[in-house]
Amino acid sequence: MPENFLTGFDQAPNSLPWTSLLILYLSNNKLQEPLPIPPPSTVYYKVHSNMLSGEITQMICNLSFLSYLDLSYNNLSGYLPQCLGNLSNLSILNLRHNNFHGHIPQMFIEGCQLSMINLNQNYFQGVLPRSLVNCTMLEILDIGNNHISDIFPSWLGILPELGVLILRSNGFHGAIGKPETNSTFPKLHVIDLSNNYITGKLPYEYFQIWKSMQSFDIGHLMYMQANIQMQKYPSNDWLMPSYAYSMTLTNKGIKTEYSRIQDFFVAIDLLGNKFEREIPKIWRNLKALHMLNLSNNILTSFISSSLATLTNLESLDLSQNMLVGEIPPQLVELTFLTFLNVAHNNFTGPIPQGKQFLTFQNNSFDGNVELCGSPLSKRCDNSEHPPTQLLILKQNKAQSFHLSLTGR
Repeated sequence: MPENFLTGFDQAPNSLPWTSLLILYLSNNKLQEPLPIPPPSTVYYKVHSNMLSGEITQMICNLSFLSYLDLSYNNLSGYLPQCLGNLSNLSILNLRHNNFHGHIPQMFIEGCQLSMINLNQNYFQGVLPRSLVNCTMLEILDIGNNHISDIFPSWLGILPELGVLILRSNGFHGAIGKPETNSTFPKLHVIDLSNNYITGKLPYEYFQIWKSMQSFDIGHLMYMQANIQMQKYPSNDWLMPSYAYSMTLTNKGIKTEYSRIQDFFVAIDLLGNKFEREIPKIWRNLKALHMLNLSNNILTSFISSSLATLTNLESLDLSQNMLVGEIPPQLVELTFLTFLNVAHNNFTGPIPQGKQFLTFQNNSFDGNVELCGSPLSKRCDNSEHPPTQLLILKQNKAQSFHLSLTGR
């Protein structure tokens, strides 16, 4: 009964009468009471985008067959029941955009079947529960927009299926350090650490080993989703409704909701931390990268021309740092680049010309007083030839010298 105008039930919400119910889908209604608790037979419970309030009663832990639990976009509050960890069949836990608070319980027991955990935009605090390492089937973990205070959870790197890790807007702090093994985060292809307090150099040792950011199989382009078959019932061939994973990222300067996540979408967002020193020169491994955001840090030194090897890059944001030198002319070869922001650095010299650079506006280069050339109104001096013009001049001089030697 999704997308209607239901406001409640005649009977008490803790005693819904449908004793053989398998699927309860009440999303996009106007339910305003405490969370209704379906019967123990329920496998799929989706009640997102209502106005439910109050705490989650421990009665929900009687749903021993439950695989999908989506309570997102409500006004639920209180602590998470520790007994949620007893739901051994639970695959999807989506509590996004509520008012839960307190510590995330150490509820992830050995044999955990969860493939998605989304606790984004609540008021959770403390550290991440180390019991998450028991969730060996976990594909997406979203803890963004909470009050978690912890160091970077490198220990999650042992999870063999983890593809999306979103930790934005928390209190993660300290340096990231080096990976313990070359198989750390083997399937990670989206990482969002933006708006935290992480310090030290960029974790280029991780960049070098993230296999799923290095290539993708263009013949198997799919969306990330959960499909779970109900094997505990006589109708073994009946397939549960699929559940598409979703996420929110700041891409191309805009907060973007991805209602579905492509398997091959690759993104690194480190915006708004305290990363320092240089941007590493080793990028050629990350061939599949679509989005790179290093803005609002304290990075120094030059931009490496090796960024031009990121041939699938669509969005590059290096703004609000202390970068110096010229913008490498090789970046013109990034033919998929539709968003570039290098504003508010200390770049000098001519802006590269041609191809995608012809599409960028003034605000891509604001706050670099020594930059010149289109699209800025400041023209370069005659002595400051764009790199392509310098190359032509050198070629012409070499040709003239050759002709003089041959007498032609």
